[in-house]
Amino acid sequence: MLVLRSAMYGVRRFDDFQAELGCPRTVLSGRLKMLTEEGLLRRRMYQEPGKRSRPEYVLTIMGEELRPVLIILTQWGDRWLGGNEPPPISFVEVDTKSPVRTGFIDEEGREVPPSALRPVLRR
Repeated sequence: MLVLRSAMYGVRRFDDFQAELGCPRTVLSGRLKMLTEEGLLRRRMYQEPGKRSRPEYVLTIMGEELRPVLIILTQWGDRWLGGNEPPPISFVEVDTKSPVRTGFIDEEGREVPPSALRPVLRR
């Protein structure tokens, strides 16, 4: 999850993932390989002038669709585990800079509180 969170925040290159996450290279390499094989990340080659080409890792559509899940986990942690400290990161709407939060929206665009949700099993 931490690799995906970092990718969601814009980290793309191996050394940058390692610097942010502080994990051993072998562990990170395995995680990136697994996330790529599962279709959440895609390898894309880049080359800096005078250097060899190297891969960077970008979220696929499948990975992007996890963005709300990662944001809600972040906001949950800020609320319940952050004490009285302000959250280290927040989310705003691009144009208005208004704070946003995750929620459930019905087909008419109305917000639905979690207590009003009911699972429906297909039979």
